[in-house]
Amino acid sequence: MHLIDRRLECRRLDEVLRGAQSGAGGALVLCGDAGVGKSALMEYVVGQAAGCRVVRVAGIAAEMELAYAGLQHLCAPILDRLDQLPDPQRDALSIAFGLSAGPVPDRLLIGLAVLGLMSHAAEGHSLICVIDDFQWLDHASVQVLSFVARRLAADPIAFFIATRTADPEIANLPTIALEGLSRADAAALLDLVWTGPLDEPVRHRILAETHGNPLALMELHRDLMGHELAGGFGMHSPAGLSARIEESFLRRVEALPDDTRRLLLIAAAEPTGEPTITWRAGTLLGIDTEAAAPAVADGLAEFGIHVRFRHCLVRSAVYRSASLQERQLVHQALADVTDAKRDPDRCAWHRAQAANGPDESVAAELERCADRARARGGLAAAAAFLERSTMLTLDPSLRVERALAAAGAKVESGAYEAAADLLAVVEQSPTTDRQAARADLVRAQLAYVLGRGSDAPPLLLKAARRLAPIDPALSRATYLRALQAAISAGRLSMGGVMGVAEAARHLSYPADPTLTDLLLDGLSTYCTEGFVSALPILRRAVTAARSDVSECERNLLWLSGIAALHVWDDESWDVLSARHIELARTAGALAELPLALISRSMMLTFSGELTAAGVLLDELRIVAEATGLALGPEPRLILAAFRGDRAEVRAIIESTTADIMLRGEGIWLSTAEFCQALLNNGAGDYAAALPLAERAAAQADLASSSAWAAVEVVEAAVRAGETSTAVDTFARLEQATSASGTDWALGIQSRSRALLSEGPEAERHYLDAIERLGRTRMRSDAARAHLLYGEWLRRERRRVDARAQLRIAYDMFESAGMTVFVGRARSELLATGETLSKRATVATGPQLTPQEAQVARLASEGLTNGEVGARLFISPKTVQYHLSKVFTKLRISSRAQLADVLSSQQS
Repeated sequence: MHLIDRRLECRRLDEVLRGAQSGAGGALVLCGDAGVGKSALMEYVVGQAAGCRVVRVAGIAAEMELAYAGLQHLCAPILDRLDQLPDPQRDALSIAFGLSAGPVPDRLLIGLAVLGLMSHAAEGHSLICVIDDFQWLDHASVQVLSFVARRLAADPIAFFIATRTADPEIANLPTIALEGLSRADAAALLDLVWTGPLDEPVRHRILAETHGNPLALMELHRDLMGHELAGGFGMHSPAGLSARIEESFLRRVEALPDDTRRLLLIAAAEPTGEPTITWRAGTLLGIDTEAAAPAVADGLAEFGIHVRFRHCLVRSAVYRSASLQERQLVHQALADVTDAKRDPDRCAWHRAQAANGPDESVAAELERCADRARARGGLAAAAAFLERSTMLTLDPSLRVERALAAAGAKVESGAYEAAADLLAVVEQSPTTDRQAARADLVRAQLAYVLGRGSDAPPLLLKAARRLAPIDPALSRATYLRALQAAISAGRLSMGGVMGVAEAARHLSYPADPTLTDLLLDGLSTYCTEGFVSALPILRRAVTAARSDVSECERNLLWLSGIAALHVWDDESWDVLSARHIELARTAGALAELPLALISRSMMLTFSGELTAAGVLLDELRIVAEATGLALGPEPRLILAAFRGDRAEVRAIIESTTADIMLRGEGIWLSTAEFCQALLNNGAGDYAAALPLAERAAAQADLASSSAWAAVEVVEAAVRAGETSTAVDTFARLEQATSASGTDWALGIQSRSRALLSEGPEAERHYLDAIERLGRTRMRSDAARAHLLYGEWLRRERRRVDARAQLRIAYDMFESAGMTVFVGRARSELLATGETLSKRATVATGPQLTPQEAQVARLASEGLTNGEVGARLFISPKTVQYHLSKVFTKLRISSRAQLADVLSSQQS
């Protein structure tokens, strides 16, 4: 294909194409105005892709509301490889494409399925994916395709994407901002398409006004009248080039015979490009096949195996030029010829566009379309169907019901302004108590996702109160959501956790409570009546969570872990956090996985397994990138504090505090204070640690760090000479730990009591703490008990005994990577007269990249390439690519050697 200019662009396209042909995948985005030449460059790619397998799709505005429509068009030629996918991925993609029924598939699982499908389709021949008019693809397809495009490193697959506007989903892909042709090349193109006489002033004016836009140069001269060609009199500057080009096409369309224009309108309204449907609808409207000839002769469209417009602006010009009545007539004809059983959603959508007023039968069918779209995971499509259904509904009560459903779907799909508009429809209508409560729920969801976390608890509480006499079970579930939101908002919440807990204490609970009921009862009791009263209920909740958790209760495992944490049950916290990750992965609930990873990494951090926690946080980063999740600072912040990385702790706090305040997530303020207190205690700066620990400990309303901040208060206060503060704080701590009675609780109690004791009594408590904590998973707490005991022994001038305890603490801290405590233990050891030398570091050869380290670790655990790929959101072929580099760097030849090599590197 011959192109004027575009040499640099073609070179970039060729590079990506050659990369795919040599096994190194990649993506390239062309971004530019309508008519600037994106489609021509896409055709260039197709022409250059000899010997490759090419699949292509063009976004169409009329299909933006149909979930996965674009993705299905693109993948249709390669669906013969569907059976080669792992069962969860195959099922997810089948459901998304409407090929089978099943539970709503996770969006990321669909992304993995498409990545795997394309990887298999690329075996033997490189796969070239050409995606034009990306800005008009449906949202579900955009998310999946952008996910896949970012993960093509080791697959012979190339993505070429053309779009008018820069989409945030593809912002990090290599992009060419396509500008108009240079003056010289624009002049050459004009000379090529305009062979008649043209006055030089007019020629200059055309070149200036078209700004080198190729389509404008080829089309706008058609509109110039004789007096404009001779001197340029009467020419006007276009307000917008795209609009001017479309106007040019519009004039050509208006000059066509009536039947031809109506045939083009049918094609514009039916985005599949299926000629059978177009001709059948035309027959219904009395249009014969000869009507296509004038449009074909004028180069506006082609009618062959597919019906295609010359340019997307032709389609929009055709549709825009038609009257409302003409559009309704055409959509009705298309609805009549579309198979309602095979393609019910498209049929219903045409019926909706054909409706000239409220129509209950169409509105009801759109509701059913929304259910089908949601079942496929198409939230945006479901929201669009429900919104249109609302507009076609006359009955006030039904209109409110549908508006509420549409608003909820809009929030879930990220269309927040549209959700607010639909809530306004509800507010202007009479509502039942249940509808008013549901509206409050949607408002609370909207407040939370818009970063106004402190606004959500009172809105949820209002909804829970309204639901109490109508639906007690839903009311209790809403109370629990309000409590969870208040925990997150912490001290920034209006009314706080206590307000929600006090309201929940007046509820009645069923004789056979669910996990939701137990958590709500236990946590609200904890806030209002104290730890001792709440303990038996919280233990029942933890026990229930450790038994078989239903699908709908899986998201309660995070709160169940918080409950285990508060009752000092380290074993249950370990089990629940591990199970949360396992269930999220097994169910393919990848959007839920980040919270599970945060919970598990926090548990591992507290237990002193910092390396394992760091691995999970690396995985969390990968998941966050895949999901677009904006993470709060807690995960990395707590790990940095335990590692003793003062610079990182300071950087995280300084960079996130303002945003946290804006979002109303007060729990992170308590977390930051606890982390700083821990750091300062570790470094022996007790005066700095004390006020921070006191502020964190004062949040006695389920802030997850409050109890552990109290432990830091006791140590800092004793060492800073603030004995009364230490005694008062210990009294509150002792009440909870005595009631709990676990080794973890009683070990912490003995360690804290020892700090307040003297002589043999202090030693007895230190030894008790060491024994009890040694039986738990909390190795960091056990190490601190050895450290404090060693420090006490040194001050008692028992240097030999002190060295033994301090050496144990030193080794435990160093093994865990708790460097600030390593430094403190080292100083104490030196003070006993022990000589310490820094351990020599052994060169380990070439270092693995973070991605290689992740792949190596998972492969060493026995996971297959497919399982590793699913975990890290890459294709099995990319896993194999990274493993080959790992084997070379580590000088091994098999997966069986990985575990030993990695273990020796960490020791």
